[in-house]
Amino acid sequence: MQENIYIMGVGMTRFGKFLDRSIKDLSGESLQKVLNDCGLKIKDIEAAWFSNTGWGMTDFQHCIRGQVALSANGIDKIPIINVENACASASTALHGAWTAVKAGLYDCVLAIGAEKVYSEDRTMMMKGFLSGTDVEVTTRYIEEMKKKKAQQDARPADANKKNQKKGGHSVFMEFYAQGARSHMKKYGITQRQLAVIAAKAHNNSTLNPLAQYTFSQTVEQVMKDYEVAYPLTRGMCSPVGDGAAAAVVCSEKFFNQHPSSRAVRIRASVLKSGSWTDNDISERAAETAYAMSGLGPQDINVAEVHDATAFGELYQTEKLGFCAEGEGGLFAESGATALNGKLPINPSGGLISRGHPIGASGLAQIYELVTQLRGEADKRQVNNPKIAMAENGGGTIGMGEAAMCIHILEKI
Repeated sequence: MQENIYIMGVGMTRFGKFLDRSIKDLSGESLQKVLNDCGLKIKDIEAAWFSNTGWGMTDFQHCIRGQVALSANGIDKIPIINVENACASASTALHGAWTAVKAGLYDCVLAIGAEKVYSEDRTMMMKGFLSGTDVEVTTRYIEEMKKKKAQQDARPADANKKNQKKGGHSVFMEFYAQGARSHMKKYGITQRQLAVIAAKAHNNSTLNPLAQYTFSQTVEQVMKDYEVAYPLTRGMCSPVGDGAAAAVVCSEKFFNQHPSSRAVRIRASVLKSGSWTDNDISERAAETAYAMSGLGPQDINVAEVHDATAFGELYQTEKLGFCAEGEGGLFAESGATALNGKLPINPSGGLISRGHPIGASGLAQIYELVTQLRGEADKRQVNNPKIAMAENGGGTIGMGEAAMCIHILEKI
């Protein structure tokens, strides 16, 4: 098997709301950017993994999505593998690409993800998120969860519910809110600590020209934003949007034939699935990734984690071993996760502010980390990182993620 596997190039579109652009168009832009980044041609690509979750729901393109999107941009005849794994789709595509090169099947492959989530029909858009769960169970569970929520910590009397959008919000915001309330009760984390995490994300994204949101937020502004699901305000939650991202993965043989000082080595690529009986997917995935890489949480210099909400970031900093259980809020409040902190987390702005086009998000994390390891992140550049980690969760099974990928990358 191949000893070393590399990411030769990365590329992504700006994330945003693009009603006038298609999946084919977004895919084409990210494809051209990734090829330009590493100086390769389409003919160099031997296989491709294409990530998308919602094209079938919006435009009835339920099948052959990769073949449709990529053939429109000059890629055909080669193996094209379609990947759908909820919010972990793009990182799963990268894992598939890594696995095939690791096995020696190919020397140069493409992982690419494209998504159009935003729709003017907000109710339909939000209902689409149910597909990332066991729909039969979730329709019953939501009602039970609402009843339990009313019995838990009461909302502050002045909770701001004004200006809430018609059509509701993603069911995942309810799941995250329930997790946050449970953490508050068990460990004493505060809503303000969640606001610190969200404000950091918004402020980081002002330095990222490809982010969906590029406006700053103070902790107070996040706190005063309208409530989505207590304790989460709008400023603590990722927006819906569109975009695409891609990475070219290659073998050591190919790398030696095309040497580059900008390539990044993949030290670990891990995919795990959730369980109805145990909510331990993060620990299992992290343990495997650390063992595969021969590293530990203390070796990580920068990370992108799945912060669909501010609580998501807090929770993962604990589960990945960056701080003790129950201390994620204090860790963020201390400044440890800021751009100039001990362990910068989500320097891109994360899902909260960079944006979350579901089928592209995992590769957007990789784009950011490769850019950081290269020292090319401009004003959001962290201090001389050598090792980076991406954690990307998708869907819900039981009380945890249905799928999770973790990648550990190394500067060479």
